[in-house]
Amino acid sequence: MAAEGVTVRHRTACRTRNGGRRCSCTPSFRAQVGNPETGEQVKRTFPTEAAALQWRRDMLTAAANGSPARAEPDSKITVTRAVDELVARIKDGRTLTRSGRPYRPATVRSYEHTAENYIKPTMGHMRLGDVRRRDVQDFIDELRRAGLSASSVHNKLDVLRVLFKLAIDRDYVQDTPCTHLRLPAVRSKRPRIASPEEARKLIEALPADQRALWAALFFAGLRIGEARALRWRDVDFTADVIRIEHGWDEVEGEQDAKTDAGQRVVPLIGELRAHLAAHKLATGRGDEDLCFGRTAREPFVRSTIRSQALAAWGWRVKELRQDGKRRKVLVQAREDALEPVTPHGARHTCASYLIAAGVDDMTLQAVIGHSDVRTTKNVYGHLLPNALEDVRQRLDAFLARVQSGSSDARI
Repeated sequence: MAAEGVTVRHRTACRTRNGGRRCSCTPSFRAQVGNPETGEQVKRTFPTEAAALQWRRDMLTAAANGSPARAEPDSKITVTRAVDELVARIKDGRTLTRSGRPYRPATVRSYEHTAENYIKPTMGHMRLGDVRRRDVQDFIDELRRAGLSASSVHNKLDVLRVLFKLAIDRDYVQDTPCTHLRLPAVRSKRPRIASPEEARKLIEALPADQRALWAALFFAGLRIGEARALRWRDVDFTADVIRIEHGWDEVEGEQDAKTDAGQRVVPLIGELRAHLAAHKLATGRGDEDLCFGRTAREPFVRSTIRSQALAAWGWRVKELRQDGKRRKVLVQAREDALEPVTPHGARHTCASYLIAAGVDDMTLQAVIGHSDVRTTKNVYGHLLPNALEDVRQRLDAFLARVQSGSSDARI
């Protein structure tokens, strides 16, 4: 029996719905209180009886002070209808990202895929106002059991978070069930950093028409989408800078840069300048043409660039089947194979060079194109592998000066 003004709400599959005496579900609790101004009964549903009772007491106190309870939001809307509305609003630009920008096409496609393949099949039939934290936790646990990685689970949950934020804004619900959840830890593997000597060897081993592209990744820190969209008008050999203004989406084509910070100017160092000048001369393309496109108007194919680089470095891709799933692994194809680097690893390498060269945090953030300097520090704040040796030598030299009594070794 629930307290006065509170009703126990059992789930559809509960035994009590079929005449049973014992509850076989985790019920919710609906509290109600009258509005003396309108005569209506205002109702709210809570996961615990204590929460329902506390809300009812608060509403009775508020009514006594002249602020009667109002009818609860339209929580009868289904999750399917709500997520369809979310996707539609994202597509037409009515719902923006946290930074106030339209969602990128790749993100929109990801949201649609999550909605159709994960959210609707599991909770699409539920009313939005009936979704509880336990339902979201069950959703997360099911994703993990299905073998999704921790980062994929977080990405799928992001759609639900945005969904309930919109639902709150539109008065469908009053709070979100996407808090205080047990989430798998994301242990991202940092890409390998190549030393400057390794980078040069990797570039020289490539086919001649691929060297300038990888030099731009290693020595300018371009994202792969930015490299696909780079045009010769963006390369200023006079001022020794590269202007990054666009990226390339797999479906939508050329797009504005990822963020405002993504629109930036990066220095054109001498080593990269030589590769780009040779590539421009070899291709004979004009200012409006793509620098690295397979044609002057069509961007390079990411998988092709990757496979060609791996072959040049002495590796091949092998597909394995395990537990009914397919995965790809790298297999060394010759004894003198060079340790490979991914395109993102090359960008990661460039940022590490800047850190090792003593570039300050704010300048590093601007060159790499991050919106937040904290992101720059978290992602690229580690040292180059051989930088620790430099630290050891400097510290040894300092302590040696102290021991010798040198005047320049004061603390």
